[in-house]
Amino acid sequence: MTDEQTPTPPPLPDRPAAAAAAEAGVAPGDLGPTPGIAGVDDTGVRRLTGDLDDIGRGFLSALFDVSFTRFITRRLASVFFLVGLVAIGIAFVSTFAGGIISGIGALSWNPGGGIALILSTIIVVPVVAFLAVVLLRFVIESGVALVAIAENTERTAQNTRTDRG
Repeated sequence: MTDEQTPTPPPLPDRPAAAAAAEAGVAPGDLGPTPGIAGVDDTGVRRLTGDLDDIGRGFLSALFDVSFTRFITRRLASVFFLVGLVAIGIAFVSTFAGGIISGIGALSWNPGGGIALILSTIIVVPVVAFLAVVLLRFVIESGVALVAIAENTERTAQNTRTDRG
């Protein structure tokens, strides 16, 4: 690596974290690692509030937010996925059992058709169930990705606004 490609280190702060905390009005007991929140340390910066603290709280208020400024998709994605998996599992078991039972019943009057029905049930039903799980995951991930794009776009817009008065 040449000197032109060597990245310069970030500048050091102009004052210690304790001085910045005292200036910001943060009590010394509020500093230090905070359990459950990654990346919070003794930097003298106040704890984040707002969207980060609202995760898991205010679900009903977000649900009935008629202006759609808060999204619930990320909170419900795992619930929708689990409900979808249960529905696919129930459909798989009932279709598989029904196909096998119908195939066995058809063996008495049409042995070739019964064997074909049993074999096609054993092959087709698991493949269709697998594709249904993949499709369910794709749809839920698409919804979550759209919400993430919307949230990031809003955050970017807030950070780039300038007063043009």
